[in-house]
Amino acid sequence: MICKSDITNLKSDIGDIIGQKVIVKGSLGRSKSFEKEATIEKAYPNIFVVKYEENERNVTYSYTDVLTRTVEVEVFDGENYCPLIPPAMNVKA
Repeated sequence: MICKSDITNLKSDIGDIIGQKVIVKGSLGRSKSFEKEATIEKAYPNIFVVKYEENERNVTYSYTDVLTRTVEVEVFDGENYCPLIPPAMNVKA
C-alpha cells in the first residue's frame, strides 16, 4: 500500500536529482518494454518531467508511476546506475 509519506519522500528524492542522468524503464504493453537514458528536468507537486536524450523529447510521469513500478527510474551516481527505489521484496505469509 502506498502511503502519503512514500509520495512525499519520493518527491523530495526526485527534487534532489534534478539535472541528473537517469535510465527510465517501462512497459509498452503486449510484452514490449523500453529503456531510455534521460535527464530529470523539473519536479512539480503531482508529476515530474524527464527529457529523453535520444530524441530531446520531454515526457511526464507521476510519482505513483514510480511507486507502483509502472516505470522504474535508475539514477547515475557517477559510475553506475542505482534504482531510485529499492527492488520489490517477495513476502511470504
